[in-house]
Formats: sequence, C-alpha cells, structure tokens
Amino acid sequence: MVSPEQCRAARALLNWTQAELAERVSISTVSIRAFEKGGEMRDSNLKLIRMTFEAAGVTFIPENGGGAGVRLSKPRGA
Repeated sequence: MVSPEQCRAARALLNWTQAELAERVSISTVSIRAFEKGGEMRDSNLKLIRMTFEAAGVTFIPENGGGAGVRLSKPRGA
C-alpha cells in the first residue's frame, strides 16, 4: 500500500512536513513520525495517506525488481 520509505519520499517531493501531512490526513503527527520510523499504521489510515498523496500528484511505483518508489506526475496538458 504505502511503505514508510515511500511516505518520506512523497513528502519530500511535495515539500510537506510531517505536520502538514498529518493535518491533511487528519491523524496525529506522532502517528506519521512513528510510521515513517517503521511503526505500524492502520490500513484505513494508509489508504487515506495514499489518496492524499495521489490527489497532490504523487504516483506510487510498485516493486519491479529495483524497489518500490514514488514520483510526481506531469501536470495535465503538459
């Protein structure tokens, strides 16, 4: 769904802090911090995180032998 590494990378691409992501997803900053350090996160919260990133233009790249990742989508019409 979303790995801690993908979460950190997606935030970096968007230049969001943990607090900004937490506010957008309506979960605590402590939960985001713990998840990004390898802690557990409810599936429902992971879905919200992914949907929030995707709405902001992040594309999740599945594991393809080179590792899962993220990238910013090109703006529509570009």
